[in-house]
Amino acid sequence: MKPSLRPSDEDEAATSARQQIENALAQYEAALNASDTTAVAKMFVADGVFMAPNNPSVIGTDAIQRAYDGIFETISFGTELTVAEVVQTASNWAFARTNSKGFVTLKALEQRVPDANHELFIFQMDANDQWKIARYSFATTNPLPR
Repeated sequence: MKPSLRPSDEDEAATSARQQIENALAQYEAALNASDTTAVAKMFVADGVFMAPNNPSVIGTDAIQRAYDGIFETISFGTELTVAEVVQTASNWAFARTNSKGFVTLKALEQRVPDANHELFIFQMDANDQWKIARYSFATTNPLPR
């Protein structure tokens, strides 16, 4: 059993977790914008789940890497994530809610279009004390075409 943390220790631990998760999100953003599937896959725990709209869930880092390979074959990103909140729910679990905006380039058409989403990341601390993505889902916040 872990010893109880004093309130100041709890605040410090929460601040540290938030900072580490924000750093992980910055790494994810950089990997996404670089179309780096290997770096994206390394951001997930081994049994991580990627849930993109209008697609079945993708489970496990190998499948996640293949999914991002497909995504990066068709589009490239120029996006910026903004962290709305990070909440640590247990010593090794947390969630982050983000918003993103920027552009995607549709490679087949060589067309750059606005992109905006809101995202939910569930993080898990791995065996190396690194916050990794356990679950990730997003949805567009762009208006629907008329």
